[in-house]
Amino acid sequence: MAAAPGASPTIVEYFEGEDFYRCGYCKNETGSRSNGMWAHSMTVQDYQDLIDRGWRRSGKYVYKPVMNQTCCPQYTIRCRPLHFQPSKSHKKVLKKMFKFLSKGEFSKGNNEEEPMDSQMDNAVMDDFVLKSKLDIHSDHRPLGEGYNEVIENEVEKKEEKLEDKKTKELNQSHAQKEKLGSGEPSSSVKVVASAPKPGKGADLSKPPCRKAKDIRKERKRQKLILKSQTDKLEGFQVQHEPQLLPSEKPKLNQRKNIEDFIFDILPEDAAHRLEVRVVRSSPPSSQFKATFQESYQVYKRYQMVIHKDPPDKPTVSQFTRFLCTSPLEMENPPNGPDYGYGSFHQQYWLDGKIIAVGVIDVLPYCVSSVYLYYDPDYSFLSLGVYSALREIAFTRQLHEKTSQLSYYYMGFYIHSCPKMRYKEWIPHLLFLSISLLAFLVGQYRPSDLLCPETYVWVPIEQCLPALESSKYCRFNQDAKAVDEERIKELDRLRVLYKRTIMPYNVYKKRQKGPSDEAIVQQYADLVGQTCSERMLLFRS
Repeated sequence: MAAAPGASPTIVEYFEGEDFYRCGYCKNETGSRSNGMWAHSMTVQDYQDLIDRGWRRSGKYVYKPVMNQTCCPQYTIRCRPLHFQPSKSHKKVLKKMFKFLSKGEFSKGNNEEEPMDSQMDNAVMDDFVLKSKLDIHSDHRPLGEGYNEVIENEVEKKEEKLEDKKTKELNQSHAQKEKLGSGEPSSSVKVVASAPKPGKGADLSKPPCRKAKDIRKERKRQKLILKSQTDKLEGFQVQHEPQLLPSEKPKLNQRKNIEDFIFDILPEDAAHRLEVRVVRSSPPSSQFKATFQESYQVYKRYQMVIHKDPPDKPTVSQFTRFLCTSPLEMENPPNGPDYGYGSFHQQYWLDGKIIAVGVIDVLPYCVSSVYLYYDPDYSFLSLGVYSALREIAFTRQLHEKTSQLSYYYMGFYIHSCPKMRYKEWIPHLLFLSISLLAFLVGQYRPSDLLCPETYVWVPIEQCLPALESSKYCRFNQDAKAVDEERIKELDRLRVLYKRTIMPYNVYKKRQKGPSDEAIVQQYADLVGQTCSERMLLFRS
């Protein structure tokens, strides 16, 4: 995809390798290291190519961890939404939201919010707050529900088995009574010597007992009937339920997909109403401006309650710099998504007020998750997981019109962090050796990790065994494979010097002072040949 006609070119100012600084994940005082550049402007295609080389943005600062030197290597991870199926824990979160919306039922005492939420967000904030010359923050969001889901899934399985067992026993009892009443022998009936308890017996005015399987089928049939009715939600900014064509109507024996849960039709007397509005944050749309203060107040409260920030720390300027300002140029090509490409806020409106905001970038091939903040009063709704599922569904929705847009980038995957391992969280599960985040990511299947040397995507299942042996790994198993975008011609790199665009070989002749070729070479190696020829490297 080429840049839209008239779009500003990408202009970046590169900073050579930073010194080691405090890691926000394992708290090693001198363990973390990254390279970075300030993006004055950036096309969505250039940013797409950069994140496919391990870069991420925080506001206008774009950074890339030095993977083989940092204490906690951060691997770029993406999910393949077109093949995504919600897990049991995902369904539980979605059903919990539906139950809350339809009946207003919830239990604050059983808070299922991610145990790593505060740790993960604080870690990323710490990563770049130490860069005093920029005073910016990073962009990671927890990926799942944590170890509570493991236990709850087992409980859920046991409850289902008990329910089926009770239904089976009731049906057997009913069948036995019928046999006894008709005089037929029954080998399964045991004669008990004690006298029977008094009672009225079976109520013949009621229908006979039904199998749990038949009951579930009937419920599903009723839902499909309701689902055939058109959704009457109004407003362009609300994510609508995809309407199925007659030939696309799901069969009764099909697995429910993520849309079946998210867009399940609420009863007319539903207790609450939830809308997800997509508003452009850069350049700010009128809707974004109108809701800015309300959105900021949610962020401020989130930082104070979840991250224990003092009231004067989450300022308007910090919020704007971190989550509202973006270098991405808005693009609205005819064959692109309805919302266009660029940076957006997904606002979660409950009964007319904002309770959560997901910060996202819509790029040529993916939706990239940047950050999530929410009203702590609604943490019982597991909004971290719920918003991730909504963003996966949103990606699937955009794919329907823009076929190449088919991935969901979840940020960074950190396998080596000790505080992300089960054994650090659950002493009685010491036998589990996989990391907590590995389990969480495993819930968003299928997903891939980016090889830090050849920049190809590898299924995460193939990466985990290697990561158990070494925190830094080359995932590409082809020993002869190399980075296809490695720099072959440095002279073709484009430079912006004294308000003039020129190739690097011309700039070298005009440059005054000591040579900066080593820095330029480092920048070129990190961004690759294509981006180095397309982007403008600012030199003063």
